[in-house]
Amino acid sequence: MKSLGLALGLIVVLLVAAIFILPAVIPASTYREPVETAARDALNREVSLDGDIALQIFPQLQIRASNVSIANAEGFGEDAFAEMREMRVGVRLIPLLSRRVEITEFVLVEPTIRLAQNRRGNNWSFTPPDAAAAAPSTEGTGFVRREGALPIEASFGDVRIENGALYFTDGSQSRAITGLDLSVALPSLDTETRVTGALNADGQSLSFSANIGSIRDFFEGRETPVMVGLGGNLADLSFTGRILAGEAIAYDGELDATIPSVRALAAFAGAPLPAGENLERFRAAGQLSGAPGEISLNARTLALDAISGSGSLAVNLAGQRPLISGGLVLTELDVNPYLPTANDTAAPTSSGGIPPWSEAPIDLAGLGIVDADLSLSVDRLLVQAMEIGNARLRVNLRNSRLEVRLENIALYEGQGSATVVANNRGRQPSYSVEAQLTGLDAGPFLEAAAGFDKLRGTGALTINLLAAGQSQSAIMSSLDGSGIFSFADGAIVGINIAETIRNVSRLVGGGETDGETADADAATTGEEQTTDFSALTGSFTVANGQVSQQDLLMLSPLLRVTGAGTLNLPAQTLDYRLQPRAVASIQGQGGERDLRGITVPIRLRGGFNAVSVGVDTEAVGQALLQGALSNALGSQGTTNPRDALRDGLLNAIGIGPEGEGDAAPAGEEPTAQPDPAEQLLRGLLNQRRDRNQQPAEEPAGDPQ
Repeated sequence: MKSLGLALGLIVVLLVAAIFILPAVIPASTYREPVETAARDALNREVSLDGDIALQIFPQLQIRASNVSIANAEGFGEDAFAEMREMRVGVRLIPLLSRRVEITEFVLVEPTIRLAQNRRGNNWSFTPPDAAAAAPSTEGTGFVRREGALPIEASFGDVRIENGALYFTDGSQSRAITGLDLSVALPSLDTETRVTGALNADGQSLSFSANIGSIRDFFEGRETPVMVGLGGNLADLSFTGRILAGEAIAYDGELDATIPSVRALAAFAGAPLPAGENLERFRAAGQLSGAPGEISLNARTLALDAISGSGSLAVNLAGQRPLISGGLVLTELDVNPYLPTANDTAAPTSSGGIPPWSEAPIDLAGLGIVDADLSLSVDRLLVQAMEIGNARLRVNLRNSRLEVRLENIALYEGQGSATVVANNRGRQPSYSVEAQLTGLDAGPFLEAAAGFDKLRGTGALTINLLAAGQSQSAIMSSLDGSGIFSFADGAIVGINIAETIRNVSRLVGGGETDGETADADAATTGEEQTTDFSALTGSFTVANGQVSQQDLLMLSPLLRVTGAGTLNLPAQTLDYRLQPRAVASIQGQGGERDLRGITVPIRLRGGFNAVSVGVDTEAVGQALLQGALSNALGSQGTTNPRDALRDGLLNAIGIGPEGEGDAAPAGEEPTAQPDPAEQLLRGLLNQRRDRNQQPAEEPAGDPQ
């Protein structure tokens, strides 16, 4: 027995020596090379343990190594793929006998990983090329949650990453994560796991946390509670929910997320947005659910910049671009901050009128960031200066082509629908607008839509326009299309056509004028002047920015007005002729003569910001000359040639001996004639005006 006891004691001494003494006395070089060789064979890369190595066997197996590095793949530079200042790993030995893994320590101090990708491949694939070719396909065999996926017991004690760094480059962009601190608390696979950490990503500080109810439940496909938090300059997010039971990773729960700047987040994600002051603060709160590649949000609160509302959204990440679909209910939507704009805007005129069209390029790159299929219900929609009520919209964005259909809109006391398209698929952007509007209050609508405040009434409008171009100027030069308009019970502001007819007829006919300084070719104009009408109709066509309108017809109890002319949109000029004819006595307008049948052409011409309105002396002069000569030659029985010439002049503009005459054919545009005709009219009219303005008697010897 004594010998047996001595033998057992010797064995114990040897074991103690092996556990405590041998690791201290065995040189590190003895196991440094085998460890490097084993790691090299496993990773197919050179592995170096250049610093100190320490080995402890009892009471736990613990390895410490410093200055560890893994070589980069061939063709990716000389810098190591991964390196760390220190690595510490500890595992309890005795629990391993019962298939229980207890990691007491897993610490990486200042690890650095450099990921790179180029046309040849990437540097994080460790399988040898020949092995990859021989390996069976694993397509469609991704991670599956299933019963029995974790048949072991395990716990983690001190699991940390201290001041880590991760770098990525693909030749076109580089990303950097630095200052990574990560801590994992996992008492067991059946209790709650907690993860906390912080990092700096491309200059942005982020903190994160996550609680998972049970790692075993998660891996084995059972329902698992989860909480996730994210904070920092880019986002403030909290999610409380569950991972649903099943093989796939599906989840639902309550989300509350705030993004201080969508622009900053997009830039961080490598998809910077076009320059602008919009797309900043975003907030969403509601029920979130999803699965790999899919996210759905039933939001009780949605807000972007000044836009707020509620609705449901779904994001599908499986395509080339994220696809956003769903429906939104918004109180107010001001789209002006989101409309395509030139990179620099033409300065307005000093008088506040329409500025010249800008030559700066319009950036539609934002249309290529996502695809969308949305329905919107908006109580108040603002588009430029227009205000639309109770709008129902369908928004479809596919591959840089945006189509917005406005259904059942309330617009300035009227109703209508419209379709607007902006297409950035081709070599240059293209646009189209189709609209049908009825019951419009013309005054505020035209002022908001086009800055035109000279028409009042209730009307209908149909337009169909196309354009293309990189700038405002190019769009106006390429504009094509057509339109029809009809207005009723309104007025043209800025001119009194009846008064103009009366003044011209008096100058020619020998009567007194209201204004002693009235010009022969001046129309009665001014902000206080109006011409009422019962109906105003017409149509127009547009070709390369040139608007042609040839069938204007305005009816009123006193007047019948036809009109025709052109607008040059690229040059911002117009040249338009009105042919008004009195169809009833306009004595009530201040005149004493019955002027029925009189036609006095009126011409509008000039730049958009400086339109001149006056009697078309060129047309009237030609008519006067032709009429006077014809009447004089045809009055053989007339004893007084001067009276014959005067009667011819009066008949030429529609004033017969009884104050009546025939109107010029409706819509007929006078042919341009030489200047002598206009000079004759001006002379005759001004001569008559001068005679009317002379005193009845002048003292002898006064200056003439």
